[in-house]
Amino acid sequence: MEKYIAYYRVSTQKQGASGLGLDAQRDAVTRFLKIGSWELIGEFIETETGKGADARSKRPQLSAALDACRRLGAKLLIAKLDRLARNVHFITGLMEASRGNGRNAVKFVACDMPDANDLTIHLMAAFAEHEAKRISERTKDALAMAKKRGVVLGTAGRSNLKRNIEKRQADSDSFAEKLRGQIDGFKLRGLSQRQIVAELNSLGINAPKGGKWSLNQLQRLIKRQQVQIA
Repeated sequence: MEKYIAYYRVSTQKQGASGLGLDAQRDAVTRFLKIGSWELIGEFIETETGKGADARSKRPQLSAALDACRRLGAKLLIAKLDRLARNVHFITGLMEASRGNGRNAVKFVACDMPDANDLTIHLMAAFAEHEAKRISERTKDALAMAKKRGVVLGTAGRSNLKRNIEKRQADSDSFAEKLRGQIDGFKLRGLSQRQIVAELNSLGINAPKGGKWSLNQLQRLIKRQQVQIA
């Protein structure tokens, strides 16, 4: 029976205290372990921002998890690649460090892509880093547009904008969750994404902002559902 040690990470003290994101990661790990004769022999939970030039030094639990994997001959199991970091340099550096002297190498397994090799992990990390930068850019653009419209962007102004963004995200999450069963049913029938779009429109199910569905809208919805699971 193959042994695993789980590593969970939440990004802020607030999330760590509330358990936000942690239960979803545990659920992903549990579902992964059910599909094989594998054993979870330990888990480590990290609560930190992951930001800064030396992110690894801020993650004592990750170092402890790697040590435990080497000592017990286990693999490190994570729910999703970006739970390690949305920074390609950190990921690749960690991959090098995990190899140790060869005999003490630690293998990483991500529940969202268990068969990934080093190249795949590197590419996914690069994509995650790119997405993080795009989110930051979109936030800055939203602030600039709000300022042009005369919105006061002092402490209260930024706070109000943040609440509006959070509300839109919450509404999108709720919409995606309501359609999860419908989308899963289409997938079980073996429908392609274009066929799913056609089915949604033929059934009269409105897109998130009303009207007909497009392929891009469906792909964004599926991506949001996958994030909710992970």
